[in-house]
Amino acid sequence: MKKGPQILAVIPARFQSRRLPGKILTPIAGKPLIQRLYEEVSLSKLIDRIVVATDSKKVVDVVENFGGEAIMTSSRHRTGSDRTAEVADKLGGQIIINIQADHLGVGGAAYDRILSRILTGKSIKYATIARKIERDEMLFNPDRVKLIFDSLDDAIWFSRYPLPFLRGVNGHRVNKFDFYYHIGVYFFRKTALKKFASWPRTPLEKAESLEQLRILEHREKIRVFRTKRNILSIDAPDDLKKIKKYFMLHKRGK
Repeated sequence: MKKGPQILAVIPARFQSRRLPGKILTPIAGKPLIQRLYEEVSLSKLIDRIVVATDSKKVVDVVENFGGEAIMTSSRHRTGSDRTAEVADKLGGQIIINIQADHLGVGGAAYDRILSRILTGKSIKYATIARKIERDEMLFNPDRVKLIFDSLDDAIWFSRYPLPFLRGVNGHRVNKFDFYYHIGVYFFRKTALKKFASWPRTPLEKAESLEQLRILEHREKIRVFRTKRNILSIDAPDDLKKIKKYFMLHKRGK
């Protein structure tokens, strides 16, 4: 029997996105968004295999057309991590990454830095990425998930509401406090992902529509790794306009 990949990266790509249907196939400077992300992840030296997990034959065709690997998964999954668990169950992997298809910019070197820490830090079962918030509008945008973490960089909580509560500042950030937002990438050890998928969706997970809360509600720890890279998140039509402009300028060398 062929041994499964040590590190498997899964890109869940549901075609019928609730806010932007079909956004993963949106052309970005001549390439569909899903291809842009696939190529970015391919720069990692530690990831052994990259698979797009989808419930759409159209997405499979696009991925295979640019030379990527795609697999059909159930249409019943409510979260990307549950879809990722189905793929990992079929393909194996000791460390599995769920890379949400609406984020670009993490970069291959950053994936490798985090994976190196996980490979040596045997106690890390779940992990994710965060970036410092630099603009007030991001802090108050519910599409940008906020998080707080402790002195060991383990997550305390995630919310679409600003964390922590900004008491007495009249809707403006406290400049001396570093706020962070969540990047949609999840790292799992194999057994941790199986455990996650075995749990039913939890009340707070449903309330915020944030799958990572399922882990915290079961009193498990999520290690948070910080990045300073410019992350491009696509949650609204305006985000697509910005990312297209970014890649066009980059393509011209500006």
